[in-house]
Amino acid sequence: MSPAVPERAPAVPEDWELVVGLEVHVELSTATKLFCGCANRFGDEPNTNVCPVCLGLPGSLPVTNSAAVDFAMRLGRALGCEVRGAVFARKNYFYPDMPKDYQISQYDQPTNTEGRLELPDGRTVGIERAHIEEDTGKTTHIGGGGRIHDADYALVDYNRAGVPLVEIVSRPDIGGAEQARAYVRELRAILLAIGVSDARMEEGSMRVDANVSVRPAGADELRTRCEIKNLSSLRALGRAIVYEAQRHVDLWSGGERPRQETRHWDEANGRTTPGRSKEDADDYRYFQDPDLVPLAPAAETVAAIDAALPPLPAARRADLAADGGGAVSAEDAALLVERGQDGLVRAAVAAGADPGVAATRVANDLAVDDWSPVTPQGLAALVAMETSGRLTATQSKQVLAEMAEGGGTPDAIAQRHGFQAMAGDDLAAVVDQVIAGNPDAWSRFCAGDEAERKKLAGFLTGQVMRATRGRADGAAVNRLLGERTGRQTERDQV
Repeated sequence: MSPAVPERAPAVPEDWELVVGLEVHVELSTATKLFCGCANRFGDEPNTNVCPVCLGLPGSLPVTNSAAVDFAMRLGRALGCEVRGAVFARKNYFYPDMPKDYQISQYDQPTNTEGRLELPDGRTVGIERAHIEEDTGKTTHIGGGGRIHDADYALVDYNRAGVPLVEIVSRPDIGGAEQARAYVRELRAILLAIGVSDARMEEGSMRVDANVSVRPAGADELRTRCEIKNLSSLRALGRAIVYEAQRHVDLWSGGERPRQETRHWDEANGRTTPGRSKEDADDYRYFQDPDLVPLAPAAETVAAIDAALPPLPAARRADLAADGGGAVSAEDAALLVERGQDGLVRAAVAAGADPGVAATRVANDLAVDDWSPVTPQGLAALVAMETSGRLTATQSKQVLAEMAEGGGTPDAIAQRHGFQAMAGDDLAAVVDQVIAGNPDAWSRFCAGDEAERKKLAGFLTGQVMRATRGRADGAAVNRLLGERTGRQTERDQV
């Protein structure tokens, strides 16, 4: 396991601005490849899902997969794009995992153009295009560091060659690493919501290239950019952007300018390394593929796609916020929608649950793959037990975990464990005992600043929890400590 590499500073210096545009490659979850009938399936034995078409053998002819086109248009409309007539083009370049020595893609007439993606914080990133293309095969370099320049040999798997892709190209509207991560998270949530891709970065069905440049603060120019290729995690995306931005600042500040090129992210060493000089479009010698007919979607087809789109993440967050009456935090709403748990919370609220408590409990304590045993009615009953004081927050968490694991009502689970919150008088007596038993901590709590009081409140509450074997309500303990601080102050003034 590689040692942890410290992150660079989270932003460029104040007199510089970071400019990022992302290219996200998304494999579509069709049964077969884009231009042939081979299976589109991850994890099979290498070179078993191949045929003359995806191997580029002479005499073979491609036939467009209509399901892939439908999926691409569905994604385009979910991103607010205009769906247009499009043509496939040949993008010519040599690489070992391109068996035809060209890639079938879309160039000047893509299927989707001029869209937008709204982030959870309300900011919007423009979408320049979302075009259809075929994926390449996969080359694995054996030996050395796994890169071509120091490998002993390479193995090529063509199972992925010809898998349908949509490449979503953003405008350079992204101003930081965290915003870039938020963009990818939101895009992934949309992909899952509309069912066109499993968007698994760990399997390569969603890959991100980041175009990074910097400019003086307040300027509107676009300076030389570098493209960081194939970032396979959100963590890598953020770290690579921060590193590359600082590299550009250092170059410009030293009187040099970056070279326009592709670069690779070295996760172990926390840095980017040079790849190849960045080609212009002319270098690819695009021309319309003579074997494929143009795509001409009818207006009725686009209208049917619009009508069939499910509620998208932004709308679901808005619905959750509306149902919560302002009690659901933006962070909880985003997490619940990302996990697909917003429907559970909204239904529990409709059944009478306190919105803020229901959202907090699910967001914090129901991070499991299968929460189906938890019904809206069960969640509402659990929240009612917590808000009425019958259960402490700690007890409520444990009851929810058991509900998710094996079902059952919260009342029955609580009774089985003998859970109930302590009566007010009993709890007050324990708090007084803890105060008497920890006079030094109590004195510092009464006299300390906010940070000191917060730290000592945690200590004193922990002592109460230990004395009551977890039956105390933490919020009630904090309230009692505050009340006794007032009483202590009054006694000191006498």
